[in-house]
Amino acid sequence: MDPASLIAAACEKTGLKDFGGDSFREGLEVYCRSASSEAQLNAFGKAAIPGAILSALANRLRVVDWAKRHPGIAEERIEAPFVVVGLFRAGTTLLSYLLEKDERHRPLYRWEAGDCIPPPTPETIANDPRIETTRAQMAMMDEINPRMRVVQSEEPDGPTECISIMNQDFKSLTWEAMANVPAYGRWLRGADHLSAYRYHKQVLQVLQSGGVRRSRWTLKCPYHAMHLDALTTVYPDARIILTHRDPVILVTSVCSLITTLTKTFSDADHRRYIADHWTEMLALSIDRADAFRAAHPKKQIVDVHYADLARDPIATMRRIYAAFDEPFVEQARRAMTTHVEFRPKGRFGRHDYDAAEYGLDAGAIGERFRSYAERYDVPLETPR
Repeated sequence: MDPASLIAAACEKTGLKDFGGDSFREGLEVYCRSASSEAQLNAFGKAAIPGAILSALANRLRVVDWAKRHPGIAEERIEAPFVVVGLFRAGTTLLSYLLEKDERHRPLYRWEAGDCIPPPTPETIANDPRIETTRAQMAMMDEINPRMRVVQSEEPDGPTECISIMNQDFKSLTWEAMANVPAYGRWLRGADHLSAYRYHKQVLQVLQSGGVRRSRWTLKCPYHAMHLDALTTVYPDARIILTHRDPVILVTSVCSLITTLTKTFSDADHRRYIADHWTEMLALSIDRADAFRAAHPKKQIVDVHYADLARDPIATMRRIYAAFDEPFVEQARRAMTTHVEFRPKGRFGRHDYDAAEYGLDAGAIGERFRSYAERYDVPLETPR
């Protein structure tokens, strides 16, 4: 967990030295200190987390090198991407998978987000060997922690979150989701994220340069809700979709997710910290999104209720398309309908969670976020 050693190892692994600037270094240093002193990593965590850091650094080196050797990449245009910025556990995964079913759209795929070079081509996008490599890695993690697939399921060739790229600038919830790192969390909340979004754009330009060209990217990450100023500085024409859900469910479900994931890398009981920290993260997401809307009243943001998405996903998608004056073509409707029919929620098992398990009181959470629920007319899923 020594930053200098990890940087040296990444350079040795790739034969490259140019990281495209030093914007990643402070986050890397803070994270390494925090993980070493606070995360209480188990034996697997002590091996896996440095390995993840090394992979992030190596991919960044390769991305920067590829862009240098192909200068035309800087001219690649990323136009009016759909960006799902919904709150944690509010249906962002389903929404991203439905957007991906429109053949005009280009999602960020799980397999390519951490291993970008060479960028996929039209001939390799569906059968790149990195897909099966990623599938094997995910299967290994499922074997180590079978509960993870129940709580948060992705496919290696399906859409993934933008934090998979932003972690290569070390400004990303990826690192907090793997290990409980309070010092890094405090630093992250106050960090300027503009460099992470600029690097994010460079990665999309590199991936797009392979020739897989569709009308627009579809991106998703609940974390974007905290950094809409930086996001829209880099993508001023972004089509933003903000999902909403009963805050009691949001808080409890994210606590369950983080507990499940961090248990892979630590045997310690972090539930008290997780409950406090991720409740604050939800509050911060709401506050920052509201502040952005107040400061940019002309910026269109489409609000989507999880309840509507779950009850009638096709009608919800039709409404989203209409709001952005985008034609909802028959191909997209059919593909989305098929996805909903053959990939029902809970197919890997039921995700149960209880606020009391984390020392939380559902009534108190509901009261704390009452103004949010009323402001957005959020349907409640839990008794008050």
